[in-house]
Amino acid sequence: MKLFLDTANTEHVAEIAAWGVLDGVTTNPSLVAKEGKDGSTSSPQVFKATILEMCKHVPCVSAQVTAVDAEGMKKQGEEYASWHKNVVVKVPMTTEGLKALTYFASKKIKTNTTLIFSVAQAILAAKAGATIISPFIGRLDDQGEDGMTLIAEIMEVWAHYDFTTEVLVASTRHPRHIIDAAMLGAHISTIPYDLFKKLPNHSLTDSGIKKFQQDWEKVKK
Repeated sequence: MKLFLDTANTEHVAEIAAWGVLDGVTTNPSLVAKEGKDGSTSSPQVFKATILEMCKHVPCVSAQVTAVDAEGMKKQGEEYASWHKNVVVKVPMTTEGLKALTYFASKKIKTNTTLIFSVAQAILAAKAGATIISPFIGRLDDQGEDGMTLIAEIMEVWAHYDFTTEVLVASTRHPRHIIDAAMLGAHISTIPYDLFKKLPNHSLTDSGIKKFQQDWEKVKK
């Protein structure tokens, strides 16, 4: 399973990429706004610079369009794709988004369909030619549903057909989400920085290292 970092912070991308396990980055307008509360990332020029900096570290960076109509999405998406070969155009799951996806597929522009909450939406995005789809499991959990059930159903459908679209598990909230996504055969999980930092840690690993060090000190003496 590929591991993506869900962020608009280039320093965090560089840090996690240095581990040697990072396959990509996803961004969205909310993450950009979070990093640029002082307005530092609000301009198109700075947004472009942020995406290009991320492209130095990973082969897949999703940059989300902000237009809501198909023509606007096409214009923004073509511009984003021209920045770097690693840019993936992130498109919302709407009827206008489907039109844009079909267009991008005809132009061989890579896409990520965001805000997927049903199997029907996943099928439509795949048929429109999406490179990646992003079901948001955490948001389903927030309203009392089981987000992982959606992933299980999508992966079952994918097993019956020859969709080349990769399934990206988004809105992950805890390590178990990552494990369950892998067990279900999802292709990608995108993970917030704070959660990514938790993945290498375990209390028994820490106590084991401490014990080894204590024993080695005894041997040296």
